[in-house]
Amino acid sequence: MAELFKHVFNPDMVKSVGQHLHTHCATFDVNGFEQAVCNKLEQLEFKQRSQLICEALIAHLPDDFEYTAQVLLKSLGLPLRLNASQLTTDAHGISGWAILPLADYVAFKGRGHFVLAMTLLKEMTKRCTSEFAIRPFLKDMPEQTLAILHQWAEDEDPHVRRLASEGARPRLPWGMRLQRFVEDPSDLIPLLEKLKDDDSEYVRRSVANNLNDIAKDHPDTVTAVAKNWLKGASKNRRKLVQHGCRTLVKNGHLDTLQALGYMSPEAIICTVTVSDRQLIYGGSIDVRLKITNESAAAQHVMIDYRVHHQKANGTTSAKVFKWRSIYLKGKDSITLKKKHSIRPITTRVYYPGVHKIDVQINGVVKGSTQFDLIMP
Repeated sequence: MAELFKHVFNPDMVKSVGQHLHTHCATFDVNGFEQAVCNKLEQLEFKQRSQLICEALIAHLPDDFEYTAQVLLKSLGLPLRLNASQLTTDAHGISGWAILPLADYVAFKGRGHFVLAMTLLKEMTKRCTSEFAIRPFLKDMPEQTLAILHQWAEDEDPHVRRLASEGARPRLPWGMRLQRFVEDPSDLIPLLEKLKDDDSEYVRRSVANNLNDIAKDHPDTVTAVAKNWLKGASKNRRKLVQHGCRTLVKNGHLDTLQALGYMSPEAIICTVTVSDRQLIYGGSIDVRLKITNESAAAQHVMIDYRVHHQKANGTTSAKVFKWRSIYLKGKDSITLKKKHSIRPITTRVYYPGVHKIDVQINGVVKGSTQFDLIMP
């Protein structure tokens, strides 16, 4: 996450949230709330800042959740029109990123008030998102909460419809893992079915991300869904399916690739070379590829390449890189070139030695070469 992103939670936001709450709850101690947050805010990162604000809300709002729920509802600002980054807490009320700690407050204090908590989370998601706060309810009260999500999947507001999918993702980044759905996603498929042709790209992308989460644990389930959804699919639905299958495609899952129109590459011949057998750390090499279709029939060809990086213990770890997709006519050939760099990054430590490169065509390795990484 960008270093400055954490600063969406700042003293001005905290002060504004406190003032809006005080407007509808005269006993709310604005100064105490501000001090509880701002004295610790600077050294914290994004999620920690949100959690700190939530804890201060728990400490300073009245214990009566039914009363506090009305305070929160009255304190909300204008609903979203586009996305959270374009809406902030202002004179109209609390909106934008400030909603996250409020929604977490509802998740913490509202477990015994299910209907009221759902009402709050629905309204809050119209002003940012409740995708993290809905997850404790899915964990502890899955049947009740899924029933609500099915209702929300038919709501007129796209932010509410998106919540039905995004909040139920098994492996939502930053969110609580929903182990029930990691182990068995069957209850999610009917929910996603309702949303697969949604008018909103915002909603459809969430459905794709949910499918991609499921694919990490249940590839065959997602392949079956893809095959079903691709029957008579619109351009938008095909795009959704392709995005939802991206991990399976990257991993060379043959059944998925065939469902997407990438058939067995038996007739495809590849020759792969590199511009230099040695690569000095910090530099780059060209990967050169000649592909020939020896069949008379044209074929859709998806090209990826895998680099087997050296590890500290002497083994290797392969990473797949996307290259491109082409339509190769029968008996035709094409020559391609791709620059591959190895430079300092925060997510990987590089080690010297032989690095193998595999070229993968429609999920099948069809050619290999290698280079020697030299550390200066």
